[in-house]
Amino acid sequence: MARPRKNCLQFDEQLSYLQKPIREEMTDEQYELFNKNVAVMQKNWGFINNLFKVLPLNASQYEGFLHFKASLFTPETCYLSNADKEMMGLVVSSVNGCTYCLTTHSDMLRGLTGDPEWVDHITYNYRTAKLTKKQRALCDYAYFVTVHPGEIDTDQVDKLRKAGFNDHEILEAAFVAGYFNYTNRWVSTIAPKPNSGHFNHNRRIKTRKSVKKA
Repeated sequence: MARPRKNCLQFDEQLSYLQKPIREEMTDEQYELFNKNVAVMQKNWGFINNLFKVLPLNASQYEGFLHFKASLFTPETCYLSNADKEMMGLVVSSVNGCTYCLTTHSDMLRGLTGDPEWVDHITYNYRTAKLTKKQRALCDYAYFVTVHPGEIDTDQVDKLRKAGFNDHEILEAAFVAGYFNYTNRWVSTIAPKPNSGHFNHNRRIKTRKSVKKA
């Protein structure tokens, strides 16, 4: 009789509607990638985002997701700032009611901007936040394509160009809006447990950071 496969220490918690990942179903390279990602989170936050302890259940897709995410959030190879992309993500996630994404990405945006109050406005209702012309254009775009996908036409590109965005930035904005709509749907489906650390993290920053904005 085959011996039952055991979960490794990192996969010993039930964190979503799905079964826990199994180390033996991952290649050594995939497991190394998992540990590398874990180390970055522990360094930046002091804890591991629960979602990334759930996704290795399908290890190859987890690996692909990490690469896709990196392609949109690596400043050296992107056109919009990460702060503006996280801002768009909160607009999309607020519309879609994705509690996990709102919890995680509001924490990220607080860390990037150093302005918890401003981030709360974006999270609850971006129209109440003080925004630049270009920030408002990005938020309006993210909202429109999330709420009215069947009505997208050239007007959306025209409005972004009028606000001062070039075509590289517009394409990236489209990727980002699509990315967050994509993640919201499957994250809400599997329902990972939000980390308690995200709720309080980056809330005691007194001075707003200087960040590159659109």
